[in-house]
Amino acid sequence: MFSFLNFQPLIQLFSPCSLCELGAREKYSLCKDCWEQLPWLKQTIQRNNQPILVACDYAYPVNRIIQQFKYEQKLHYQILLGEILKQLKFPKVQAIVPMPISNQRLIERGFNQSLVLANILSKHLKIPVWQPIQRLNEHSQKGLSRLERFENIEQQFLPHHQEKRRYRRVLIIDDVITTGSSVHALSQALKQLGCTSIHMACLAATLKS
Repeated sequence: MFSFLNFQPLIQLFSPCSLCELGAREKYSLCKDCWEQLPWLKQTIQRNNQPILVACDYAYPVNRIIQQFKYEQKLHYQILLGEILKQLKFPKVQAIVPMPISNQRLIERGFNQSLVLANILSKHLKIPVWQPIQRLNEHSQKGLSRLERFENIEQQFLPHHQEKRRYRRVLIIDDVITTGSSVHALSQALKQLGCTSIHMACLAATLKS
């Protein structure tokens, strides 16, 4: 006897693409054309002399999908975003460190989008998620110089020195990178915990820092 669950793969197959609503879904809720036409980068960019692996340019439709996932709680997009992230070739590391958010941001959004992505990648790479850094409440950057902005952000990241687990080779995961100041600050905090090889990757980046 067949249940509704038996027909779900067929329903998914004949459902229209979630972007163009014309082609049949083939790639993680997208049709083949929409998947191939995403603003792919799949390359390393530099931010503050730091190499960062980037899956896509922060352009339409990826920017809109990320915004809806992050601010409108459209959590079904996590599967698509996770698959986009999986297209990168990651270095060999021991653990994944999601970009932490403050309790203030966690209350506003209800979840940490980087942690959701890190959990997906953790299963894919078969390595643990490690969260040894607390992020304090974020303060306004308005009116600050570039150097003051960096110092302000660095003060937000607090290492948990009582953390028993230790990893030397780690991968920082963030959703979107602009200036790279947050990943730089996080990497400095991780160094205080003995990390010696810190890699960085994100879903999307603005090409003009």
